[in-house]
Amino acid sequence: MRPVDSDVVSSIQRHAAMTWVQRLKRVFNIDIEVCSRCGGSVRVIACIEDQDVIDRILAHLRETEKEAPARPLLVPPTRAPPATLSLFAGTEFHQQGRH
Repeated sequence: MRPVDSDVVSSIQRHAAMTWVQRLKRVFNIDIEVCSRCGGSVRVIACIEDQDVIDRILAHLRETEKEAPARPLLVPPTRAPPATLSLFAGTEFHQQGRH
């Protein structure tokens, strides 16, 4: 069965149809629809492009961050490799018990 003309979409049309959210994810592997802290869904409520407004918001966030108590990390801490523990640690005990 041949595709109908309306079903055929050129790569230019697909590129133009991508949202900026999709482009961020595709190019930079950034998913702004998922919270980096809890993994919940995030909704975009504004796109601010005025540099003065951006500077004021960032300054406010820096100030509130200084005043806020430190939050615990929601990501588990990394684990260091075991010290110099041998793979056969404790075998001396088991071998001694066999004799």
